[in-house]
Amino acid sequence: MILAAGRGERMRPLTDTIPKPLLQAGGKALIEYHLENLARAGFTDIVINHAYLGEIIESTLGDGERYGVNISYSHEPLVLETAGGIANAMPLLTNQSEQQPFLVVNGDVYCELDFTLLLPVLQRMQADPASYLAHLVQVDNPTHHPEGDFSLDNNQIKLNGSKRLTFSGIGIYQPKLFSDVKQNTPTKLAPLLCQAINEEKVSGEYFSEIWIDVGTSERLNYLNRLLNNRKIDV
Repeated sequence: MILAAGRGERMRPLTDTIPKPLLQAGGKALIEYHLENLARAGFTDIVINHAYLGEIIESTLGDGERYGVNISYSHEPLVLETAGGIANAMPLLTNQSEQQPFLVVNGDVYCELDFTLLLPVLQRMQADPASYLAHLVQVDNPTHHPEGDFSLDNNQIKLNGSKRLTFSGIGIYQPKLFSDVKQNTPTKLAPLLCQAINEEKVSGEYFSEIWIDVGTSERLNYLNRLLNNRKIDV
């Protein structure tokens, strides 16, 4: 699942007419990098949630054929926050009888993680659904978020520790994590994760390479320069 329902207030006026995941850097929309990277890793069925200007997302990306994936859309008449949006899309994400874990990626981050590295985690969580409710990819703290989110200790996520890292917005979740989320009710993800972390049900890993939270026009411009300079170097 790619989360794409945010309004992008800090990106205005760019997002007054363009949904944030469709903003471009390096000649490509942010969400297209995710679609291409997921396709390379063998993910074929993608769910995208949307609310603000969602019809533009659907008309731009279509059914996903040109990216080598199948896209389904989860429309939110009311922005449901992260956990609410995931719960709303659950019928599209997993077979009700099998309740398989799934990968979720924030649509407004740029990350060069090879998603094939997460396939063993998905397999492990599917084989033993009682072991972990979530698996989070952690990154170094950016300058705009120096305090971080969670600690990582021997591949276990902790609320407190000697070194806090930032949650990348890339995670694998068991459907059970969202079982108490009421349908069509805005619900944040952080409280659910904190509860699961306290129960020692959240694993994690560290990603040290390029990751950018494209939350402001300044960061979008930075990413655009980074990608365009690479093209020149090549």
